[in-house]
Amino acid sequence: MIPDGDLYDFLEHKAAQYQVSAFVDADPISIPHRYTNREDREVAGFFAATLAWGNRAAILKSLGALMLLMDDAPYDYVMNGSHADDARLHRFVYRTFNGVDALCFVKCLGDVLTRFGTLEKAFADDANGDVHKALGLFRQRFFAGHVPGRSAKHLADVRAGSSGKRLNMFLRWMVRPGPVDFGIWNSFESSSLYLPLDVHTGNVSRRLGLLMRKQNDWKAVDEVTQRLRTFDAADPVKYDFALFGLGVYEKF
Repeated sequence: MIPDGDLYDFLEHKAAQYQVSAFVDADPISIPHRYTNREDREVAGFFAATLAWGNRAAILKSLGALMLLMDDAPYDYVMNGSHADDARLHRFVYRTFNGVDALCFVKCLGDVLTRFGTLEKAFADDANGDVHKALGLFRQRFFAGHVPGRSAKHLADVRAGSSGKRLNMFLRWMVRPGPVDFGIWNSFESSSLYLPLDVHTGNVSRRLGLLMRKQNDWKAVDEVTQRLRTFDAADPVKYDFALFGLGVYEKF
């Protein structure tokens, strides 16, 4: 077991090493970074986070294709498109996320934006800054009035114990300021965010003694995030960069 003082220094060093603008190009966050206005960044970021599993080169290729299907104007497409071009979306496939799912997500996203005005409000309203509550409310609001069928599996249900990795990553992008993340949402504090827990960050966390729980579920997310808050209560998920870099680049 690494002493806490040494572990803190190690995590700080690795977070600083990987939380740099050069990180962006090979990461799904590069997709919303293509856009300059907030609304496009939010919509592109939501789809980028939704599809962020598997080989990163394949993720970026598929996301690039999806943005082109949305005329490279994702917010306008979701909000103002007649969806006369739905046949184009039906051709989209990335792993288990196919054209049916893409069309469902476009319609659900358009509806939730119409009702709440912004994605931030769709997460934040009535959550009182509580991220776990916000994730549950958002999923409920996202599918309201729809029968998502097979598409439901592509939006994590933290109320059922899911780790919510991709939703937590999306919130990290929107809430945290920095050279990688956007920091364009003010309804949540960086201190309230949770680690986007996946196979890489989970395995590294266990090897470092940050996480004892074996399953990558919400209880594990809470456990490891609480531990990271002992190192930086104001910004615990900056260590996502350290854990991810150690797992993916250094095969720690």
